[in-house]
Amino acid sequence: MLRFALVGCGRISVRHAQLLGENAISGAKLAAVCDVDINKAKVTAARYGVPAYADMHEMMERESPDVAVILTESGNHARDAIALAHYGKHLIVEKPMALTLADADAMIRACDVAGIKLFIVKQNRFNVPVVKLREALGAGRFGKLVMGTVRVRWCRPQSYYDQDSWRGTWALDGGVLTNQASHHVDLLEWMMGDVESVFAMTRTALVNIEAEDTAVVALRFTNGALGIIEATTAARPKDLEGSISILGEKGSVEIGGFAVNEMKVWNFVEPRTDDAEVLTKFSVNPPNVYGFGHQAYYEHVVETISSGKQHLVDGLQGRKSLELISAIYESVETGQEVPLRFRPQRCRLGRPSESAA
Repeated sequence: MLRFALVGCGRISVRHAQLLGENAISGAKLAAVCDVDINKAKVTAARYGVPAYADMHEMMERESPDVAVILTESGNHARDAIALAHYGKHLIVEKPMALTLADADAMIRACDVAGIKLFIVKQNRFNVPVVKLREALGAGRFGKLVMGTVRVRWCRPQSYYDQDSWRGTWALDGGVLTNQASHHVDLLEWMMGDVESVFAMTRTALVNIEAEDTAVVALRFTNGALGIIEATTAARPKDLEGSISILGEKGSVEIGGFAVNEMKVWNFVEPRTDDAEVLTKFSVNPPNVYGFGHQAYYEHVVETISSGKQHLVDGLQGRKSLELISAIYESVETGQEVPLRFRPQRCRLGRPSESAA
């Protein structure tokens, strides 16, 4: 039985505490919770009958959990992960793993030195329709990829941002791209492959925050396909959708719903016998935007730790989507298309010499 301890008892902690505290994950249980606001920690602790702490170091020393789950402000993820790594316990970090690439690299190094696993929460990868889509891609059913699109049309009114002073700030949170849409950015890149360049526009339309609540991003993938990210928390009066569409020369798939959980379109030039039942079998829309993926995610974490197998979303995978988001913000600031990676132009390494030619 793996013992999990929560660091941070804010909004997202409710989902983590529920799964671990109600024994919904085989082989895992909630051992303790912590928050600098001890009253928040006590509320969660009382609900699940575990100890509450105001200091994460005291919790780690007294409880010695197998896994610490970092649910603090996004801008403090790196600080807390690096501080906890030396206890030699595996770490789960909510998305985004950090707000700067330097911090992400420091987190990866700290966990490597400590010999522990670093898991980044990307629960939408485990949604049943998403797994089915990934399976079709792996089987080559799309042929040449043409376009990939994600849409996040959610509602976050001013009252949401007013819950905590850090929400919507550049230093600790970022905007819709970094927070709400980071899962979808990850999915798009996971499905379509590496991104070559991005061009983005954002605005703060309906709320009073530092960062953006609305964004449109055009992407060029290294395989030649194009992509679009449409993200907003300015949908009114309620959440509309969280979706992904993949188009290729041999097929089209769209997964919609609130949380990329509902198969909407499953069309292929070369149909298979089980295609007819895909829409009904994989069309389950969850009651809220968190979806059902967290349970499968935790089951994957338990299996990975227990068996030693490679995990699906490690620090390097988490860094990848952060690199893309950073490039998007760079494009917003410069008004230019921004390349994601250095591409050698004059480097001779790996090329035939002129004399040999």
